[in-house]
Amino acid sequence: MIRLEKRAQPSKVWTYATPLLAVVLTMLAGGLLFAALGKDPVLAIRTIFYEPLFGQHASFYLPQLLVKAAPLVLIAIGLSLGFRAGIWNIGAEGQYIIGALCGAGVGLAFYPTESVLIFPLMVIAGGLGGWAWAMIPAILKTRFGTNEILVSLMLVYVAEKLLIGMSLGLMKNPEGFGFPGSRNLAHYPSATSWIDQSLGLHWGVAAALIAVIAAYILLTRHMLGFNIRLAGQAPRAARFSGVNPNRLVVFCLGTSGALAGLAGLFEVAGPTGSVTDSFNVGYGFTAIIVAFLGRLHPVGILLAALLMSLTYIGGGIAQSQSELQLPAAAIQLFQGMLLFFLLATDLLTNYRLRLTRGATA
Repeated sequence: MIRLEKRAQPSKVWTYATPLLAVVLTMLAGGLLFAALGKDPVLAIRTIFYEPLFGQHASFYLPQLLVKAAPLVLIAIGLSLGFRAGIWNIGAEGQYIIGALCGAGVGLAFYPTESVLIFPLMVIAGGLGGWAWAMIPAILKTRFGTNEILVSLMLVYVAEKLLIGMSLGLMKNPEGFGFPGSRNLAHYPSATSWIDQSLGLHWGVAAALIAVIAAYILLTRHMLGFNIRLAGQAPRAARFSGVNPNRLVVFCLGTSGALAGLAGLFEVAGPTGSVTDSFNVGYGFTAIIVAFLGRLHPVGILLAALLMSLTYIGGGIAQSQSELQLPAAAIQLFQGMLLFFLLATDLLTNYRLRLTRGATA
């Protein structure tokens, strides 16, 4: 018989080994999924993980890894602060949308002016928009004791309706021949690229790297970071040491909302280029997988985001490749397997498996 035995302390080895094990199990289960669809599983896995890095067009795909990973890093860094403190913001997708709408609104208000000051104003508006949207569950939790999970999640659907309304109404391009969507925000050169226009790298990539460094310093060198970790690991001890839980809620939700809003702004001003009714692609929810896959550690989140962006790009190649033509739903299911296998293998961090003989009758 197999019995679970609780460890005296969480295993440090399994803490870092389970993400790797989850990736391997995802590859195996994904291979079975692709085989069930009548596709070559080896070719499918190779296409997803090998082609973007070492394939014929790797020079084009490698910069795109950073572009795809940037919004995931920004959102996941913000979420990880709250998750460490036991504050569960599940509505980053809504904050991402509102940040994009606020930032794009500033840019469209000044159209067609090309002042260098406009893009910084768009960045500020995007961050403030995400922050303000996250303040709704923060205030409701601190004032009325509501559940931040439910409130933040429900606000995602409100934000999606606002996105549709804006793309069909107030932000609709008057020269767009009746099609939904705003003007092209790539009109502002500083919004689209900071190294080489051909690479497509934008300021969101730089912001993501800055967020990783700032979060690492906060968690390891600042008293606030210690309070965040203490509140998550020992809430009673945190209260006795003078940590104000309401302030922590406001800080964590506000920071995660601001970073999600910045991610939305950089995405709408860069790769997407305009406000459309299909702008949101689930980055806010995917970032939850990234945060846990990276063990809520800033460097781990960066690596996990690069891995997830690899599946995005590799999955896109697998969908367009004539030999495979994998359906988009299969790629999404493959990405979702990562979280489920991570949660399953994470059991080994706090428990060990014991083989025991059954009791004789």
